[in-house]
Amino acid sequence: MNAKNVTEHIINWLKDYAENAGVKGFVIGVSGGIDSALTSTLCAETGLKTLCVEMPIHQAESQVNRASEHINQLKSRYPNVSSVQVDLSSTFENFKTVTPPVAPSASLDLSLANTRARLRMTTLYYLAGLHGLLVAGTGNKIEDFGVGFYTKYGDGGVDLSPIADLLKSEVYKLAAFVDVPKSIQGAAPTDGLFGDSRTDEDQIGASYDELEWAMEMKDSGKEIKDFSGRELEVFKIYTRLNRNNQHKMNPIPVCKIPKNLK
Repeated sequence: MNAKNVTEHIINWLKDYAENAGVKGFVIGVSGGIDSALTSTLCAETGLKTLCVEMPIHQAESQVNRASEHINQLKSRYPNVSSVQVDLSSTFENFKTVTPPVAPSASLDLSLANTRARLRMTTLYYLAGLHGLLVAGTGNKIEDFGVGFYTKYGDGGVDLSPIADLLKSEVYKLAAFVDVPKSIQGAAPTDGLFGDSRTDEDQIGASYDELEWAMEMKDSGKEIKDFSGRELEVFKIYTRLNRNNQHKMNPIPVCKIPKNLK
């Protein structure tokens, strides 16, 4: 991949989209992870208004520190970048007090994790509406179109997706090219939605390098019978998640009413 050419292409695409939409720039949720760091840098490179938003919800200190380091670096490099922190911890806790009580379970943990992402999406659209901005998504190709590793109407609720055609390995290459802080480049990917130290690999059961391999194998027509050992395990993980999360990747199904019934 030619990092320079790809970077310039995305920046021009972002500028054209914003100008055609008649908006002033972009708002991005910055988590301290590689995807949001790359996306916010690419948006900053357009010269258009770029609002970086930190939205901690009982966030690990390391994640907060990386996000702050990245935002401070961006603001020192680009005069069009501004930032705001919206601590949603109390909002999240209040949400739990006004919903019906349920017994602790894995489904409760997952529902609350998705609730964190949806509170953040609501915050980004609030700020976007106030300032005439577009919400820039931070999902990469593996997450968005491979295994569906994101929250529907959470971090999946965006106006445009500048890095969604980049594999995770390509995200790292572009991040290094645009000088994303080394602390972020070296951090283990995590969605930070559970309030603990679990990584994306812990949740998925496979690394992004393994998932990229599985995506390539599936796209080339390979089947489960073609693999054994760890390769079989990874291919099964990828195939299962890709199948189960199609509802995130496809348009909302619409019940079409036959004309003779109207």
